[in-house]
Amino acid sequence: MSVLRPLDKLPKLNTATILLVSTEDALLQQLADSMLREDCASQLNVHLAKSLPLPSNVTRPRIDLIVFVVNLHSKYSLQNVEESLRHVDASFFLGKVCFLATGAGQESRCSIHHNTVVTLAHTYRSPLLFCDLKMEDFRVTMAQRLVRMLQICAGHTPGISALSLLSLLQSPESPSLEDL
Repeated sequence: MSVLRPLDKLPKLNTATILLVSTEDALLQQLADSMLREDCASQLNVHLAKSLPLPSNVTRPRIDLIVFVVNLHSKYSLQNVEESLRHVDASFFLGKVCFLATGAGQESRCSIHHNTVVTLAHTYRSPLLFCDLKMEDFRVTMAQRLVRMLQICAGHTPGISALSLLSLLQSPESPSLEDL
């Protein structure tokens, strides 16, 4: 079984790489395109994957941030993320993983309860973001936020690390793991 590890590759100067994992091809591509349009001091690499593990026969750069996208309208999307998480080394969860839930704006059509993804994020002690990727304004705002997070995770923002970013993104009103 191939496990994705954050330190398998050395970082490249002024390069930041994000991996977006989702079953939603079209929405993921639109998010990637929005990210690539953002002004970024680093060379930005956006890789898309339907699931993990990644093929082992290809060369790829070091991955600085993994974003698992859960479509709240698809139980398959959640199942895919849960299965993909098994292929990520535990050290990635030290500030280099986040979850993005999409489709929350149409709550009547959701087949995954909001608390399910909240529990998933708490279990992996990773931030959870909500966004309706079908809405261009929201998608652009999320792209900006992810680019900023990526720059921090890649070490290109002086004075802040991926671990401190993780603590900044923790919501004070969120229940602790023990409360869940």
